[in-house]
Amino acid sequence: MRILLMTLGSRGDVQPFIALGCALKSDGHDVAVSTAANFTDMIEKAGLRSAPVSVDMQAELEGSVLMEGMRSVRGLIRAWRLSQDLMQTQLQDVWDVAHREHPDVIVYHPKAFSAVYAARSLGIMAMPVYLQPAYTLTGAFPNPIYPWRRSGLLTRRLNRAFLWLTRLGYSSLLRKWFAKRQDVPSKSSIDVLTGYHPAGNPVPRFHAFSQHLVPSPDDYGIHERTTGYWFVDPDDTWQPPADLEAFLSAGPAPVYVGFGSMPSQDARALTRDVVAALDMAGQRGIIATGWSGLSGGDLPPQHFALESAPHSWLFPRCAAVVHHGGAGSTHEGLRWGRPTVICPVFGDQPFWGYVVARLGAGPRPVKQKKITGQVLADRIIQALDPAIASAAEDIGSLLRAEGGARQAADLITEIARDQQTAD
Repeated sequence: MRILLMTLGSRGDVQPFIALGCALKSDGHDVAVSTAANFTDMIEKAGLRSAPVSVDMQAELEGSVLMEGMRSVRGLIRAWRLSQDLMQTQLQDVWDVAHREHPDVIVYHPKAFSAVYAARSLGIMAMPVYLQPAYTLTGAFPNPIYPWRRSGLLTRRLNRAFLWLTRLGYSSLLRKWFAKRQDVPSKSSIDVLTGYHPAGNPVPRFHAFSQHLVPSPDDYGIHERTTGYWFVDPDDTWQPPADLEAFLSAGPAPVYVGFGSMPSQDARALTRDVVAALDMAGQRGIIATGWSGLSGGDLPPQHFALESAPHSWLFPRCAAVVHHGGAGSTHEGLRWGRPTVICPVFGDQPFWGYVVARLGAGPRPVKQKKITGQVLADRIIQALDPAIASAAEDIGSLLRAEGGARQAADLITEIARDQQTAD
């Protein structure tokens, strides 16, 4: 079968789809991954075909635009307007790629939501993938986007309100897109969060995170499939730079600190606080630079500035990990049994910080904007407590045994073949 995987966003939005693609390819399917062109090398190195879209929203919004949006209302409005224009381009990109590829089935991230309309036009199924427990109604816990974590009588209603607002936002974008297009044969509404089936049947909705972190609520329907996180297999051919290998060999396991794609309003100050925290905690550190805005600068010899390295290679060699709390970084750190300190910025990141603390695999999260040397040092010291380290190891064993990408690939193959037989 020809299977098209469609996702947009950061590395954390793309890698799970590559993992799924590898599992599907091993079953003999022809798999293409559609996302921003800057991920083409990663996709092709995994042995998959790349079907890139023309716009990389993350790159367009990086740097000064995003910083301005964090500093002022005027900047926020400018960033919002730019994102709306880019979304219109991406809606058409997703449609165009799907029609060029003409797959037998589409599996898509909600950010690539026009994939549902492309699937209807092509007469094929489109199955959604959720990397956070945000897009299915439940009364078991608050939506991860909310700032509170306790459930109550209003939890289900508030979660319903979030989903209503999400669909409203998608509808607004789609109306603008429809107004410009003549090639969308049917513009009647489809629920972009629940997928599409040519016969009107429900399709599976994949929750690509671990049940050991977020157990499936009792009020989930039978079409909600929590598979476990979709991990990319470690790259056994990757060779570390000589200076990184020398640093790791020169002393005890360091603490990794990196904030992924989260920008910093003052990279130098944040880096100073990170270095001070590591020193106060008595730990060597690997400080990830790049997108997060952390500055390598002239670090003292007990710390190492790292531009990039596969987390699946690096994290097992670290004593603990400190990061922003994206779903991917959280699962990857726990996959290798590493005690985890989460310093969230926005979105679902505080939720994952709460999950880690609830499991005993790390201390309470601390917002990145509240980091000081002493505050972060205290969190690192707590994370290295033997009880927390042991809990993280136990969770790692569970995550490594889940096989989330394999579970999802088997289900996709079964359902798609049943559909082809029915046709």
